[in-house]
Amino acid sequence: MADTVFYAMYDDDDVLKDGAKKLVSKGVKVSEVFSPFPIHGIDPIIGVKNTRLGIMAFLYGLTGLMVATIGMNFFMIQDWPMNIGGKPSFSYLENFLAFVPISFEFTVLCAAHGMAITYLLRNKTIPGVKADNPDPRTTDDRFVMELRMSENSKFSADELEGLLKSTGIVELDQKELN
Repeated sequence: MADTVFYAMYDDDDVLKDGAKKLVSKGVKVSEVFSPFPIHGIDPIIGVKNTRLGIMAFLYGLTGLMVATIGMNFFMIQDWPMNIGGKPSFSYLENFLAFVPISFEFTVLCAAHGMAITYLLRNKTIPGVKADNPDPRTTDDRFVMELRMSENSKFSADELEGLLKSTGIVELDQKELN
């Protein structure tokens, strides 16, 4: 089933924010906003939920700490114990303070790489993937608001077009997506 999508183009981010407020107050659901830079304050207006990337960072960091601890215990205590600086290698807990820098660094390494990979996969911006951008001008100086008819079924296409035109758009494009 095809879905009609409206792309409303703006030339100013403040006009877009005001237009989004006006549309949302009338019950219109804004699907997405494309802009050349982050528009502060647009997320709560269009109803974007908070990201869970911080939770994932914690889990990746915890995984890194666990792998570092298991690895240091195996390498430095069980597999090849070495007397470094006069410190005995009887147990991991006796040498824990010597392993704190390694634990910290490996935790940060895993958290940073895990967050970066998760971000790229979640936003489909991995190398080789075609851009999902509706208009190339949104990478330069234009702002586009995307509205889908499937999410705004209580409005007709003409009503939605009229509402969009009252928000100060520069250009309006309508496409059929499968």
